[in-house]
Amino acid sequence: MIIGFIGLGIMGAPMARNLIKAGYKLVVYSKSKKYDELCALGAEGAASYKDIAAKSELVITMLPNSPQVKEVLLGADGVIEGIKSGTTVIDMSSIAPSVSQEIGKALKSKAVQFLDAPVSGGEPKAVEATLAIMVGGDKASFDKVKPVLEKMGSSVTLVGGIGSGNTAKLANQIIVALNIAAVSEAFVLAAKAGVRPQAVFDAIKGGLAGSTVMNAKVPMILDGNFKPGFSIELHIKDLQNALDTAHDLGAPVPLTAGLMETMQFLKNDGYAASDHSAIVRYWEQMAKQEVRK
Repeated sequence: MIIGFIGLGIMGAPMARNLIKAGYKLVVYSKSKKYDELCALGAEGAASYKDIAAKSELVITMLPNSPQVKEVLLGADGVIEGIKSGTTVIDMSSIAPSVSQEIGKALKSKAVQFLDAPVSGGEPKAVEATLAIMVGGDKASFDKVKPVLEKMGSSVTLVGGIGSGNTAKLANQIIVALNIAAVSEAFVLAAKAGVRPQAVFDAIKGGLAGSTVMNAKVPMILDGNFKPGFSIELHIKDLQNALDTAHDLGAPVPLTAGLMETMQFLKNDGYAASDHSAIVRYWEQMAKQEVRK
């Protein structure tokens, strides 16, 4: 199968590499260093997004947000202008569910199947090919491409119709962000009380408070390591999509709204490109207490 892969950023590049390792032929288009690296691994270069679509049986996009996905898929010289009927497009970006539905309708007019399939796990799991992939679309299209998705993730789940994948991702991002915030508040309290944070982590990680988020982020916080696996700026983007969707639906999300203000403060304070574990810096600054080993 020839796969067109668009979006060679922190997440997209390792995902594309894993597809090449799995034996798939990739077609790519980019002006980044990652483009040259993938071509060196055997990917074929293309002249445009339209050209990628014309050369591919399956097109995958992994882009920052809704406007970029719409432009690449539906814009001038975009995928929709070169794609063949019967092709499948999988958007693995994290975007607004309503935009996924809009794109799905546009591609359906070209007899093209569309799936929204955002991921969770950040750069480490993208590299390891152990992402959690949540998919929206019809089952027949899902079944056809599931083997491809399984080369990038250890968990691949069909959630419902188009847009459902991104709805699940919004739920995921709310839970992750609030979990990091809860961990931050609790560990700053413990450190301020003079209790060693590492000891607190060891004591509670096996209990009900334990979580994948805690296990991934507390060691980073204790080391003062905020190198981005998933940045605060990107999480702000996801929470904004969550807030917009919630407002459209009339679903209350007051905890998300409050944390958005915290993250906006951190962005303005110079932490936009830091890992979202740097949420702890808000509580550390307020309490004048760092959480370190």
